[in-house]
Amino acid sequence: MTGRAQDLIGGVLETSVYADDLEAARGFYGGVLGLTEIMALKGRHVFFRCGPGVLLVFRAEATQAPHPPGALPVPAHGAVGAGHVCLAVPEAGMEAIAAHLTAAGVAIESDFRWPSGVRSIYVRDPAGNSVEFASPRLWEMPE
Repeated sequence: MTGRAQDLIGGVLETSVYADDLEAARGFYGGVLGLTEIMALKGRHVFFRCGPGVLLVFRAEATQAPHPPGALPVPAHGAVGAGHVCLAVPEAGMEAIAAHLTAAGVAIESDFRWPSGVRSIYVRDPAGNSVEFASPRLWEMPE
């Protein structure tokens, strides 16, 4: 297969945030947001189906440790400090997601419209990561 990288890349398959308390993350992403948990390893990670992709929640300390002999050769990684993830919500569902978050006791940090008219709602997960909800139209480029 040949071609320019941008012609070969079809989208984001997975993205990750980091949390020290995986049970709190499980409660937020699985409980409050209702994402389906697809895999977990106690003390290391919990993964959720998120539309066609996967949201990975890792304990950074656990992912920075060297792999034991015979383990899959996934490079060590990890981040320090709060990260960011934006979850796609249809424009018609934005009011409902705001009401759902409020009813679940999740404080809305910011709720505004970009100059394009797209609405973004920002909250924090239990680890302090910035979680945004916005229409996929947010990144459509004007013609």
